[in-house]
Amino acid sequence: MLRIMAVTKDHELILQPSVEELSEDRMEWYWVDFIDPEDEEIKLLSSYFHFHPLAIEDCLQFLQRPKLEYYQGYSFFVMHALHTQSLAAQEVDLFIGEKFIVSFHYDQLAEMDSTWNYFAGLGNFSSIGPIEVGHKIMDKIVDTYFPIVQNIEDHLLDIENNYEKGNKHTLIQQTFDVRSDLLKVRRTIFPMRDLMYRTLESKRLIINENKKAYFHDIYDHLIKLSEMIDSNREMTSDIRDNYISLNSYKMNNIMKTLTVITTIFMPLTFIAGIYGMNFQYMPELKWREGYFFVLGSMLVLGLSMYFWFRKKGWFDQD
Repeated sequence: MLRIMAVTKDHELILQPSVEELSEDRMEWYWVDFIDPEDEEIKLLSSYFHFHPLAIEDCLQFLQRPKLEYYQGYSFFVMHALHTQSLAAQEVDLFIGEKFIVSFHYDQLAEMDSTWNYFAGLGNFSSIGPIEVGHKIMDKIVDTYFPIVQNIEDHLLDIENNYEKGNKHTLIQQTFDVRSDLLKVRRTIFPMRDLMYRTLESKRLIINENKKAYFHDIYDHLIKLSEMIDSNREMTSDIRDNYISLNSYKMNNIMKTLTVITTIFMPLTFIAGIYGMNFQYMPELKWREGYFFVLGSMLVLGLSMYFWFRKKGWFDQD
């Protein structure tokens, strides 16, 4: 599907003109938005707009890394929006020239619809051009990152708040899920941050200092998002390390208790081993009260060791 808006030299907005009308002298600039285009519409990228084959190939081969490339007469942007549920990257490609902006995407994106509706309802186009439309699209895409990252952060804070009273195994599994979500978001936001930095530093993009401030605002947002992601990833690492430390602590206490019990039974086992050797000449075997004497000695020895270890605090669960 194609949707087109054009602005005449008299700053009049025309919605859905034909593609042929775009080349008329009365047109100041235009925006063509390709939404899940059919094969015949895709051919317009080369037959009508004469875009470079490599740029067209990047549009058709999903999923390219966010980037900025320069061609004769226009700049080519690859950007990523994020699906709010799956966090999958959704590619948006922009061709921005002095007199046109062409956007290409396979997914129906709320960010693009919002931008389209904004300019379609705008009354004054005297200071609006393709670079302003490009900025608005980028701004809308980056703005949708914030609710996604904030939802992940809220989920992580809930895990941390319930860590003491919740099921540890369930919480640690949720922590790993959050960490996976952060990694998905990071793969999109960090390259977008680099793209915006390159846009600001570009000498080939015609952006005056006043307009550059708006792009710098987007870059600041991406910096903030990057810091939020790094902070949340550190928090997941802390929760994971705490879980591992707690498990190690519990295991050490269990091993300490078992070691103490084993130590108590070692001399008892030694005594039982001596009188279980069945030598013929063992004088103690002839004692009438020998059996009870040995059992009593073993009981006294075991209890003595138990109370001594208890006094030393070896049975305490710190």
